Amino acid sequence: MAQKRYYATGKRKTAVARVWMSEGNGEFVVNKRTLDEYFGLETLKRLIRQPLDMTQTQNKFNFFVNVRGGGIAGQAGAVKHGISKVLVEYNEELKAVLKKAGFLTRDARIKERKKYGQPGARKRFQYSKR
Repeated sequence: MAQKRYYATGKRKTAVARVWMSEGNGEFVVNKRTLDEYFGLETLKRLIRQPLDMTQTQNKFNFFVNVRGGGIAGQAGAVKHGISKVLVEYNEELKAVLKKAGFLTRDARIKERKKYGQPGARKRFQYSKR
C-alpha cells in the first residue's frame, strides 16, 4: 500500500512554498537540500518548526518543500504557512490551535507598484511655489 501524501501551498509576500507531507521521522527537504543547508539562520528554522511545536507533531512527518520567490525570510514564512495548511488537511481538529496562533493567515504585504508620472510608489515630485 502506498503511503498517503498531503499537499498545501503556503505564501508570504512574493514567496510561494509548495509543501508535501507524509508520515515519517521529521525529515525536511527544501529545494533538494536539508533544512539546515537551505535556511542557515536558527531563527528561520525555529519559525518553520512553530506549527509542529504548537501541535506536538515534531517527529511524526517528513516534508518535501519547493519554495521560490522573495527573500530568505519571506520563503521561511511561506514554508511555515504551507506546513500549517497541510497539517489542517491531515487533521481538521488542529485548525483551531493553528488559527488562534495566526499561522493560517497569509501575509499579503507586497511591494506597491510605481505610479506613472511619479518617481516612486508614494514619492511625489518636490513642490515649487515659484
